[in-house]
Amino acid sequence: MNLWRTKRTLVAWAIRSVGAVFALAISLTLAGRAVGSASTPATAQQENAAAKEVNIDNFTFVPKELTIPAGTQVTWTNKDDDVHTVVSVDGKTFKSKGLDTGDKFSFTFKDPGKYEYLCSIHAQMKGTIIVK
Repeated sequence: MNLWRTKRTLVAWAIRSVGAVFALAISLTLAGRAVGSASTPATAQQENAAAKEVNIDNFTFVPKELTIPAGTQVTWTNKDDDVHTVVSVDGKTFKSKGLDTGDKFSFTFKDPGKYEYLCSIHAQMKGTIIVK
């Protein structure tokens, strides 16, 4: 009987120890995220200027108009079943190849201005990037 109590005590102690270690690991992970996620206004601006997304879905650019700071990279992702392109109206500033489902095209807008674009396959699909 004494041996049985000793084993139960050891098992209970082991379970509490593992639980404490697990709780400590979670606490440290969450604390690290809280500290790491604090951002200064400059960092927030850099993150904001880092990348923006435009989806191509149901023969539409979403969002149709996007305002961004200069230096921002915009990535178009084709989520449609048809092939689409992303081409600046002037045909020179940026031009993607045909994008199949899941394909992406990125362009970094360095200069302020209004950039209109379309799908060269489906000319009714239009969008605008405004760079400030």
